[in-house]
Amino acid sequence: QREFKKPFYKKPFGEKYNDTSEGGFKKKPFQREFKKPFGEKRDDSRGGEFKRKAFGDKKTFYKKSFGQRRGDEGEGQYKRKSFGNKSFYKKPYRKNLTPLKESPKNDSGLTRLNRYIANAGICSRREADELIKNGLVTVNGKVVTEMGTKVNPDDEIRYGGDLLKREKNVYVLLNKPKDYITTTEDDQGRRNVLELLRGACSERIYPVGRLDRNTTGVLLFTNDGELTKKLTHPKHGVKKVYHVSLDTNLSHQDMQKIAEGVELEDGTIKADDISYADPVSKKEIGIEMRSGRNRIIRRVFEQLGYKVIKLDRVVFAGLTKKNLQRGRWRFLSDKEVGYLKMLG
Repeated sequence: QREFKKPFYKKPFGEKYNDTSEGGFKKKPFQREFKKPFGEKRDDSRGGEFKRKAFGDKKTFYKKSFGQRRGDEGEGQYKRKSFGNKSFYKKPYRKNLTPLKESPKNDSGLTRLNRYIANAGICSRREADELIKNGLVTVNGKVVTEMGTKVNPDDEIRYGGDLLKREKNVYVLLNKPKDYITTTEDDQGRRNVLELLRGACSERIYPVGRLDRNTTGVLLFTNDGELTKKLTHPKHGVKKVYHVSLDTNLSHQDMQKIAEGVELEDGTIKADDISYADPVSKKEIGIEMRSGRNRIIRRVFEQLGYKVIKLDRVVFAGLTKKNLQRGRWRFLSDKEVGYLKMLG
């Protein structure tokens, strides 16, 4: 027997279910809350009604004038601040009582004698001091032995009877070939590097440092004594890179020894950098050494039982032999000269 279920009553919109009547709904009257008109405030004492707020009932706004501050005794009032009521203390200016150093006198046109000699291309400043100390330099016919003497450009300065003139600084780079010595004087009649620079300039220039007779590569010449001193002094540690060709392969163990330090008769020496120059042959070595000791590269490898077949300096103080054939020379550019003077 089929059972019939309780019929479903759908609640119409706006009505609420009435539990008192079975399955019926009682329509709920729509009650809208009373809306507060704009500008009025709700009065709780009067049910649902609003009382319009008069515009004049608003609290008066008091604008604070410049120099006034709010007064505690007056509601909403401001009391002018008197600047005379507050004592103003100004911190006195304290002068620096440390006496100022006297500015050095402006000796315009004067030059120290040792610098004048160095600029003339004779020697470095230190060597010029020795010449002055030994009484080998005269100024206007008088022997000068006092250090720190300053001279005018018009003064007559002589060394060994020859009149010294301040020369223009010249900088020449040479790709030195083999079988040339760098010493300016030789009793054996061997070929000198200055022969390769004959006619390059009228000024007397000298090599900066030395290269062995069988060593090739970058060699700088100049008459700038101050720059020569800077590039050859050990404290500046000018960068020098060499390409070494050995008679046999260099082992990794010996390469590590050179990097850590090799003991020689004049002290321990170590390479700043060392590596194989050829990925195939271990006879070709690239080594960076800032030391200026005599024959230092050859002595390091000879100490470990190797013989140096070829030694070529490829870098000196940032200068290279790029596009410079063996035995050729060129003048340095202004940029290169400026770089050398900034070293150290």
